[in-house]
Amino acid sequence: MLKKRLIGVVTIKNGWAVQSFGYHRYLPLGKPECMVENLDRWGTDEILVQSIDRSGAKTGPDYALLGKLARLGLSTPLIYGGGIRTVEDGAKVIQRGADRVIVDALLHDDLSVVKGLSEQLGTQAVIASIPVAIGAHRLEWFDYRSKVAAPIGEALFKMIRHGIVSEVMLTDWQHEGTPFGFNNELIDMFQNEKVPLIAFGGISSVEQMTALLARPNVAAIAIGNFLSYREHAVQRFKEVLASGSLRPPIYATEYPL
Repeated sequence: MLKKRLIGVVTIKNGWAVQSFGYHRYLPLGKPECMVENLDRWGTDEILVQSIDRSGAKTGPDYALLGKLARLGLSTPLIYGGGIRTVEDGAKVIQRGADRVIVDALLHDDLSVVKGLSEQLGTQAVIASIPVAIGAHRLEWFDYRSKVAAPIGEALFKMIRHGIVSEVMLTDWQHEGTPFGFNNELIDMFQNEKVPLIAFGGISSVEQMTALLARPNVAAIAIGNFLSYREHAVQRFKEVLASGSLRPPIYATEYPL
């Protein structure tokens, strides 16, 4: 059986790593490369770097940041999102050291490019990021650029069902940064049969993690803010959650507990 994963998330705005709260309030944390290096040595299974202001500004991926991260010699697989508009953008991101890409704005703008990314990079290298909330007894998909929420279109569901992406990161955007905030009903209401889910947004407790990882369609949990509050949070979460379904904690010997 494949092991489920704990993904560390670094959110970047204006070149700095930030704590994000509900997609509208941000507190600075420091240099992104320092945050990524910490997650690497603390033993996360993957690291997601999301540059949240690149697509809105149409500035393309942050290749300078990817260069800094490549020089760190990371042992942890790296996912990058932000500013990817074309298949060429995605290919360059992989060439500069990312293992996978995650797309959000592109799902609204051009699903044909997402299909092209899957064909060029391989399905396993492409993740769909879908921020959602419950409204009028249905899921509503949030576009962070326009701040508008609308029902998820059939075209996106069809793309997911056809296996164009390897996973879907389902984000509880309203409760992002809120302790104990993730709403499990989002997973219940998502029309997904085959593609594994990554749960993200407001996940802060062992109880939440245990409940989410017990769901057969949840392949991973992603945590941002709540890994930043104390050193070795990753290992401590993994120690408590240690089981047959979650990868064990990894410790860097030069940084003992």
